[in-house]
Parts: sequence; structure tokens; C-alpha cells
Amino acid sequence: MQLTKTEEELMNHLWRLDKAFMKDLLEAYPEPKPATTTIATLLKRMTAKEFVSYKRFGNSREYFPLVKKKDYFSKHVNGLIKNFFNDSSSQFASFFTKETNLSKKELQELRAIIDGELQNK
Repeated sequence: MQLTKTEEELMNHLWRLDKAFMKDLLEAYPEPKPATTTIATLLKRMTAKEFVSYKRFGNSREYFPLVKKKDYFSKHVNGLIKNFFNDSSSQFASFFTKETNLSKKELQELRAIIDGELQNK
């Protein structure tokens, strides 16, 4: 299951806050802030999709993520590799390094990451 762009935006605020009441989520948005009803609708949909849950405190709900940001992002990247790069990580890496205008320093940092992963295998 996937989140819409507006749900992802809300989820990013929730990941950053770790847990939050409605007022905390509204405060996390820049101006112009969305309507409370919009956030409530998004939270209801995200709860149904099992991305978010909540604890009740009287009439209030404290929301928290059920999915880790790393897991969500990893699933998207793997789907991107599968769907657009013939399930080839090397094709993805080639495209990424050539098309994103990485600086020499960033490319060296990527090389260090790859070298570290090779040593761990």
C-alpha cells in the first residue's frame, strides 16, 4: 500500500515528531496551514491503511507511525529499481550518478559507502 503526496507530507511530520496530537501536527505545517478537517481525514485514511495508529487520552488522540521511514523509503526505492531499471541496481546506480549532478566530493562519499559495503560482504 502506498501513501498519496499529501499523506506522505503528513507522515513526514509524524516521523519527525515521533508522536503527536492534532495540534502538534497542525503546528508542524508552514503557512498556509491545512484545515483541521483535512488533517483529520488524512489521519483517518492513514490509520485505515495501517501506517498510523493512536492512543486515546480523553477526547484527544495521540498519533504515532506504525511504519518506519527507512522501511517506507526502501520499499519505494526497490520498486523504482524494479519498475524503471529492469530490476537492476547497477542500472539505477549508473543513472543516479550520471543524472543527478553529484559533486566530486559526493561521488567520493558514495565510493566510500560502496567500499564499506563490499568489505562487509
